[in-house]
Amino acid sequence: MADGSVAGFTQDRFAPVREAFEANFASGADVGAAFCATLEGETVVDLWGGFADAARTRPWERDTIVNVYSTTKTMTFLTALLIADRGELDFEAPVARYWPEFAANGKADIKVSHLMAHSAGLSGWREPVTTEDLYDWDKVVSLLAAQAPLWPPGTAPGYHAITQGYLVGEVVRRITGKSLGTVFREEIAEPLGADFHIGLPASEDARVAALIPPPKGQAAGDGQQTEIQKISFNNPVIDVSATATRGWRGAEIPAAGGTGNARSVAEIHTILANGGVAKGKRFLSEAGCRKALELQIEGPDLVLGSPARFGMGFGLGGGVVPLPNPQDSMYWGGYGGSIIMIDMQAHTTLSYVMNKMAGTTTGDMRAFSLAMAAWTAFGVV
Repeated sequence: MADGSVAGFTQDRFAPVREAFEANFASGADVGAAFCATLEGETVVDLWGGFADAARTRPWERDTIVNVYSTTKTMTFLTALLIADRGELDFEAPVARYWPEFAANGKADIKVSHLMAHSAGLSGWREPVTTEDLYDWDKVVSLLAAQAPLWPPGTAPGYHAITQGYLVGEVVRRITGKSLGTVFREEIAEPLGADFHIGLPASEDARVAALIPPPKGQAAGDGQQTEIQKISFNNPVIDVSATATRGWRGAEIPAAGGTGNARSVAEIHTILANGGVAKGKRFLSEAGCRKALELQIEGPDLVLGSPARFGMGFGLGGGVVPLPNPQDSMYWGGYGGSIIMIDMQAHTTLSYVMNKMAGTTTGDMRAFSLAMAAWTAFGVV
């Protein structure tokens, strides 16, 4: 809408979701945002509104897309699950089976599952790395292959905020001969007609909303840090302004550089919510989907400093984020507030994306007010 008001649709029983969405704008919590919910593979809520820039000159349109930071990781997990379901990837195999150079410096026994569950001890680079280095795939993966772990692998979770996408992505590249962004596009996004990109073509730049950084003192990595946190958060320091550059948008940064909207995120994850089938096409077996729910590690996260509970990539229900049907639910969110929540028992997905960032990596009250309204309508709370 040209005036930034809320547009889209909600099925009748989801009217309270629209009210909650509008309330986020009325309170000033949101500048521009989108929310989408699916049930049994059908889209039942698809809302967008506000403005795509801080100056409020560009309305947030139906096809506005935005950098979702770590919500991108879920697309990386889904791509890995797809390849594993085909029998090409064994999560319990050593990474070095697929990527021999990775065995250097005491890493011969690190499994692919450790990469997926943030427990490989490679949450950051020891060597100095710039934001521009993140656009040089070969450089950053070579540094990770040569590096010794920051803690004993498999003993504790430690959020691999940027490195995880390169680690899993390089395994995918060694197996398929294609970049992770290419496999994701060819095997998932394009068959679904989903507007999500790991490596955004320049032709789409005009549709991208500008992120508004969190207030000073609330950004990721602020405050006192352990040595592991310093390496993980400050090398390089997260620079939100980089997301406005062609370098960042065009690069494949599979842990943090994805660009999409709530509709694409929610509709892609109907694959997992519906036993492997989306839009009438089978992508994974049901067992391949449920692999995502297998607990890999839990405990205090050495990077985030909070309790963590990781399945095969995704955060699992029953942890710090309250989800209905916790034994069948998973989620992950992006720096600033974007999030996806998937419930295999209720066959639902909920996704929220925005441009006004909060200092959070696992969602905030904007998303949870929407989720509560949706869960109530679904009848799961």
